[in-house]
Order: sequence, then C-alpha cells, then structure tokens
Amino acid sequence: MKAEDSELLGTAELIRERLYFATLRSKPKSTANTHYFCTDDEFVYENFYADFGPLNLAMLYRYCCKLNKKLKSFTLTRKRIVHYTSFDQRRRSNAAVLIGGYAVIYLKKSPEEAYRALTSGSNASYLPFRDASFGNCTFNLTVLDCLQGIRKALQHGFFDFETFSVDEYEHYERVENGDLNWIVPRKLLAFSGPHPRSKVENGYPLHAPEAYFPYFRKHNVGAVVRLNKKIYDSKRFTDAGFHHHDLFFLDGSTPSDIITQRFLHICESTEGAVAVHCKAGLGRTGTLIGCYLMKQYCFTAAEAIGWIRICRPGSVIGPQQNYLQEKQAAMWLLGDGQRSQKTQLEDRSMSYLLSSMTDLTLRNSCNSSTRAAGVNQPLDSGTGLTQGDRLRALKSRRPPRSSVPGAGRTEEMIHSRSASQPPRRSSSSRLPASKFPPSSVSAAARRVGPGSSSSAPKLRRSHDLHSRLASSLSDLYSANLEDQNLPCPLPQASPFPPALLTLSPCRYGNKPRGVQREVSNTGHMYAGSAAPPAGDSCSSVQSSKQEPEDLASYRGQRPSCSQKGPLGRYLCRSIPSLQSDYQQY
Repeated sequence: MKAEDSELLGTAELIRERLYFATLRSKPKSTANTHYFCTDDEFVYENFYADFGPLNLAMLYRYCCKLNKKLKSFTLTRKRIVHYTSFDQRRRSNAAVLIGGYAVIYLKKSPEEAYRALTSGSNASYLPFRDASFGNCTFNLTVLDCLQGIRKALQHGFFDFETFSVDEYEHYERVENGDLNWIVPRKLLAFSGPHPRSKVENGYPLHAPEAYFPYFRKHNVGAVVRLNKKIYDSKRFTDAGFHHHDLFFLDGSTPSDIITQRFLHICESTEGAVAVHCKAGLGRTGTLIGCYLMKQYCFTAAEAIGWIRICRPGSVIGPQQNYLQEKQAAMWLLGDGQRSQKTQLEDRSMSYLLSSMTDLTLRNSCNSSTRAAGVNQPLDSGTGLTQGDRLRALKSRRPPRSSVPGAGRTEEMIHSRSASQPPRRSSSSRLPASKFPPSSVSAAARRVGPGSSSSAPKLRRSHDLHSRLASSLSDLYSANLEDQNLPCPLPQASPFPPALLTLSPCRYGNKPRGVQREVSNTGHMYAGSAAPPAGDSCSSVQSSKQEPEDLASYRGQRPSCSQKGPLGRYLCRSIPSLQSDYQQY
C-alpha cells in the first residue's frame, strides 16, 4: 500500500482518495487498489496545420461519459482512478482540458480551482494552444482559458450534457453533411459558405443554398450573414423568406469597426437565429461571433476563442486573435451601456404602468429588424485558392470518427444519467459515413496547392451525383442506399438536391468568383483592424460612432456582468451515489 501511495506522489488530486491526474513516462499496470486509464489514443485532435487542440465538444462529452461510468462501476468502487497521459506536450494539454472540463461541469469546481489541481505536485505548466496556421504563433490560448470558456458557456446555458446529442453534432460538423456548428444555441450558427449548385469540387462536396432551407427553418434561422465575396445569388435566400446581409472583408483579415457594429446590430435585431459564414466558416466567422460573445455575455477574448474552438475547431486565425484582444474593452463597454439602457427602459415602463393602470397596452420598444443595404460586388469565380479554400479542403478529407486509430479499441460509453442515451457510435452504427466513393476524391484533395484545381477529375453531371449529395445531407439515421446496392432515387421536380434533414431537437442544436479574387493571408500580413480597400463594396457604408475613448477602467480586468444565464443553469451535479445503480466495469 505504501508503494502504491508513493506512485501517486506528485499526481493531481481531483477527488480526494478517488480521482487523480498524472503524467507518466511509461504505461502503468492497474493494481488491486488503483485503476489506470489513458485517452491519448482515443480522443485525437484533427489538425489543419500546426494547431493541435483543444478537443471538440463531442470528445469532451464522450470523456465525461467514460469517467462517469468508471466512477459508478461496481468493480472500481474501492479503487483509486488515475487518468494518466504521456509527456507529449500536445496530448498532455488536451488531456488536461478533458479532465479539467469534467471538474468544472460535474464536480462544481471553478476553472481556477481545477487548474490549480492540475498544476499541483510535480505537474509542470501546460503547452498553450495555437491557431490553425503555420508560422510564428502570436497568441497563446492556455488550458485555463479553455476551462474558463467552458464555465462561462455553462453558466449561460450554451450546452447541457443531459440532453446533448453527440451523434447529431458529429454528423452535421462533417463537410458532406453541411459543416455547421452552433456556437450560441438558438442564436448563432457557424457554417461553411454555400455555392451556386451542389457538386463535388477537388474532392470535397459543396452545397447549394436550397440544401440548408429545411434545417434553417427547423431551427428558426431568420437571417444569413455572408462575409466573403459573392459566390451565390442572395435572392435564393431572400426568396425563401430569410433575410440576407453582406458584410465582406478580406480572407484572413480583421473587420472594420463599421462591419463589426453592423454585425452586432443584425444579431440583436433579428428575431430567431443568425447563420454566419465566410469561405470555410472559421476565421472571419469566428471573429465576429467572438465580438458578440464579448458584448452580450462578458466573455474575455481568450474565453471566447476557447469556447468557439471547442464548438468549431480551427476558428479565429492569425491577427484575428489579437483583434479580439484589442476589442475586448470596447465590447464590454458597449454591452454594459446596452444593459444599463435596457434596465432604465424597464424601470420607466414599470413606473408608467403603476401610474396609469387604465392603459394596459404595452408598446413594442424594439426596432424592427433592418435589412442591411445591398452591396454591388462581382460574383467571385476566381480559381485561386484562399485560406478558406485550403481549410475547407483539409477538413473534407477527414475520415469518420470510427476510423480514427484507437477509436475501435475504446470501451462502450453509456451516460450515467439514462439508459436511453445513444451509446457511442461503433462501426455498426446507423450513422452513415460519407456517401462519396473513394474515386471521387482527387489527388488535389490530398495535396492542396495553388494549382490543385487543374488536376481535378471530370465530374459526372448526371442525376446520380445529386443523389449522392442528397444522401450525404440526409437524415442522420437514414439507410445507406449504396451499401444495400439500391439504385439512387431520381431527383424530384426541383433542380436542387434534397436539403438537410434534422433530428429531433436537442439542447446543443436548439432551433434550430467575376474577375476579382479574394486575398489570402498566407501572402499578406494584417495588423490590427483592416478595413476593405477603397472602392470595395463596404466602402459605401457610412461610418458610425467611434470607439469610446475612456476604456481604462475596462482594460486588464473582467467586468461584473449584470447579464447572467437562466436561473438553475448551473448544470453541474455531484457524482452519483456509489451505493446504488451500479454498473459492471
């Protein structure tokens, strides 16, 4: 027993005499009193370039299910459970976010308490995360930043693991299934930019606007914001009943103040959710969503980046990270002023009601949603690859999770809350993999470069292509027609493929190239706030209020945000009793 105690010296203790986190050089053997497990080969980050984490929301959920099962296991009742990781600094940081996130969500620890435990004993500091690019890293996202982002999202009810559908998350985040993720449920949806028609280009599928209509209607999406140059006609969205706004700025750059202010106004004045996209739905999309999080929910820039990357890995790139840091104080100030005006308005309304009981008619004080003025931009049909093209091509080449090395060797995880929770997907799961045959992936998709489009194979322009696209965008639990060697159904009267079909609502996904080319930030560097060049479409927009001058009281500190999440949204709960409802491990 003393020998085993000496082995646990220097480990991080999360639950006294029960749960530990350790960094070990060799694989240990479990003993009669200690159970060791490792997730380094089970939960693997799929990088774009030099990025290595943090792991996404589905992996965090699966880890929590796994750990809850171990803590309730009958055979592990009297054993100490040790989650160990290797000295690989990248895997070590990802493992720390997993167990630290568990401590925040289920053990009711603050991010600071969880991080102090993870750095106690002989545990050294953790390698900070970086953006999805090459070159020098200009912004460090720490493990603590990620934990604080998780806690802030938890407080505001952005996710609930009691009702979270991991199958739906993993289905729709794939390129062939729409490539979309909810950042703020029922309000902000990030997705990859649509194209004029559904097709397979350079090995990855592209979807027409019509493919998204049923999903958007199902989840109450009221407006679409396009941040890249025109590729499709916006009338296709407006004719279907969606508001459409163009807020173009260069790929890899940062938005001007007028674009940021217009985006915030669109989000605040739109009834329902707002779907935001650029080319890949990562850099420009994540940047403006980060501004919204800082203004409306008092996120710090690091917390916003951490949460957005957990929801949609690879978001916010290069100078966009520093831009959010620079705008943090201004967003807090704008948010405080808006909440103060709202409070005063509510007080005046209450005073009026008390003094005039005879007039009980309430006036709508909210301005109706104002559609942004259209911009005259040429259709972007250039063949040059931008940063968004490269990121989207890399993402489309990822295999389904069941084919990730080590995934098939992991234990089946069942959430301790209910036996009805869908078990972890295996190779026999009904969740279909990509419906595109291996032959449709060209060599250019394996090696993305400026001349990749010239090597793309000729695409068949018959109805079977549309059928495959429709199948890939089909319901999560639809049958695999190709596996059953059944003929693909012919398209209906509409020239577009059937659109995204959805699952039953869940907590996470509630409510649902002309002559001109885009500029890639791989060849140009931007610093600070970069506005579109003179003569561009956005230059016609008149400037509005400048950034407040007195920001000294907001810099370097976190505000006392008066806006809080719904009551009772602290979704943490204690570890279930080990004396009841045991499971065999």
